[in-house]
Amino acid sequence: MLSEIIKPRFLETDALGHINNTIIPNWFEGARDPVFRWFTSDLNVRNWRLILARIDVEFHGELFYEHPVELRTYIGRVGNSSFDVYQEAWQHGENCASGTAVLVHYDFGSKRSLPLPEEIKNAMQEHLYPITSG
Repeated sequence: MLSEIIKPRFLETDALGHINNTIIPNWFEGARDPVFRWFTSDLNVRNWRLILARIDVEFHGELFYEHPVELRTYIGRVGNSSFDVYQEAWQHGENCASGTAVLVHYDFGSKRSLPLPEEIKNAMQEHLYPITSG
């Protein structure tokens, strides 16, 4: 698991007094930087090798201003050229939102997907989402 603590900003709140739901996908994207670095170590967009194929977010509870949020990032599935990044936003010991981003290893020049390199697949194995039976 990769983990990052963020402090919600006032501008991220809405009229109901909690963090606006549109903010969570932005937080999740920012917390994917360590994953992006596996493909482009310096994050130089001229050398970018990933595209976002799909995202989804599920809300489990409210998130509030002034209280730290832990963003947890896991690898949920590893395919041939694509993989899932599963993420959670925790506040006050509760999972308040979760989501999945499907990313594809991609060559922008040829406009084609590429197989995931073995060394990156190995790095992903260290961050797999824990599967529990039950």
